[in-house]
Amino acid sequence: MPAEGPFIDHHPPAAEGFLFMVDKRAVIFANGTLPDAEVARHLVRPEDFLIAADGGCRHALACGRTPDVLIGDFDSIDEPLRESLRRRGVKILPFPPDKDETDLELAVTFALRERHSQILIIGGLGGRTDQILANLSLLANPAWSGADIRIDDGCEEVFRVGIDTILQGTAGDVVSLLSLGIPAEGVRTEGLRYPLRGETLFPFRTRGVSNRMLSDAATISVGKGVLLCIHTRLAH
Repeated sequence: MPAEGPFIDHHPPAAEGFLFMVDKRAVIFANGTLPDAEVARHLVRPEDFLIAADGGCRHALACGRTPDVLIGDFDSIDEPLRESLRRRGVKILPFPPDKDETDLELAVTFALRERHSQILIIGGLGGRTDQILANLSLLANPAWSGADIRIDDGCEEVFRVGIDTILQGTAGDVVSLLSLGIPAEGVRTEGLRYPLRGETLFPFRTRGVSNRMLSDAATISVGKGVLLCIHTRLAH
């Protein structure tokens, strides 16, 4: 892949079909709202591979980090900032404004093509409602079910539940489970105030909202369907 310019194939890669070779986690800075940059700073590890989706580069810089890659149509950052990042060795991947994907989807696709099986998205919540819903829908992409993709701003995290997913937090943290598109069948939880024992959560219903962690860890699993976990931290 060239150092400059977009990659050609826009089709989403199937994460479940990859032989992941990279242990390094990819962290993507999106252009949503970041409630507390100091809190978000602690989410990033020194060894992480950093990707900024357009204006998300400001969140990276606010966290004291320079991204390795800047990707997008650059409608949210000006040329002087882009040139400054280029001089600092950041790989620039430009895309035209008239495209079918959001900048965040392009960033996730790039991270998967670089064979990162763990992806953390910072700044993917808050701001415009349409962007929030679009970002959450990316987590439900069936082609990416083999990767661990999470949205986290330090105060709240959202991820797709897999088999025996372990949730780390604090007693009293709010945990909501929402099915997307089709019923989520065989939902089981341990360590939550209101346990589920192989039950079904239906889309367009609110049964899984506002559960609570009983300790610093809980386990959630789903047998069939797409189940999102929204974990709101009481302390951060």
